[in-house]
Amino acid sequence: MLFIPCFLGNMRGWEWVIILLVILLLFGGKKIPELMRGVGKGIQQFRKGMAEAKEEINKTVEDDEKH
Repeated sequence: MLFIPCFLGNMRGWEWVIILLVILLLFGGKKIPELMRGVGKGIQQFRKGMAEAKEEINKTVEDDEKH
């Protein structure tokens, strides 16, 4: 299930448009691809860390079951 914070769950289309315009004004058109690239790398690292943690937990459970 996807977790959406309460303050983001009630937003309609116009609110998103305003937020995107503010981001565009703050960072400029040239900085946004760099920003998105950084966000993508962060998400990728987070998923990698979650997978590694899950593997470690499964490994520990398997070791405990053997003993």
